Amino acid sequence: MVELIDSHAHLNDPAFAGDLDQVMARLEQAGVVGLVNAGYDVPSSRLAVEQAHSRGYIYAAVAVHPHDALNFDEEAAAIIRGLARDSRVVAIGETGLDYYRNLSPRRRQQEVFRWHLDLARSLRLPVIVHDRDAHEDTLRILQQAAPYPAGGVLHCFSGSWEMARQCLDLGFYISFAGPVTFKNAVKPRAVAARIPLERLLIETDCPYLTPEPHRGQRNEPAYVGLVAAALASARGQTVEEITAATAANARKLFGI
Repeated sequence: MVELIDSHAHLNDPAFAGDLDQVMARLEQAGVVGLVNAGYDVPSSRLAVEQAHSRGYIYAAVAVHPHDALNFDEEAAAIIRGLARDSRVVAIGETGLDYYRNLSPRRRQQEVFRWHLDLARSLRLPVIVHDRDAHEDTLRILQQAAPYPAGGVLHCFSGSWEMARQCLDLGFYISFAGPVTFKNAVKPRAVAARIPLERLLIETDCPYLTPEPHRGQRNEPAYVGLVAAALASARGQTVEEITAATAANARKLFGI
């Protein structure tokens, strides 16, 4: 039986509020045996932890997304720090930089990103990094803040092979999501083909970034196998090889 681990999902998103039980039934039927439920603000981080206590295969990550960096204050920091000590929390994230929407000033995004990196280091937890249209600054900050005793992952990777190589040198894993299945995703598939198998992860980032052939619909964890199939095709490997390796990698990184 194929065992899949979705290394980055948002079951805490309001998009799942109406049919979460059905979503979880479908992911179980699809062979998903583990899922990292990533927070993106204080309420979603709290819910991620709550959901992780409800099902044995759900694990939580807690953080404030760069979109909300402007509102990150001492109270939010104290709450995230407290949540991070919960037994079901396996990572700090998602945190990073987002220069696509620029919903918070870039300097503030960078400050909050560094705070999360420091928290991950102090608690010896891996860090889940969000990078959208901010490759240069993301890499610079990661290099400046190194080392990372517990490692981390560049989630939904969209950078170049050169960036991936430098992140691998820092001990990070590289994760791919639905966009690697898109017909025009030549660059992501070329990068994915070069990532060492022992550093590769798969994810959905649901409810966003729905893979083909469901593009345009709400994404959900049951679709993570489609990402594995796209990577298998890009790398000239079997789906079974990809799913086995990425599940083992997720277990190693997150300690699950």
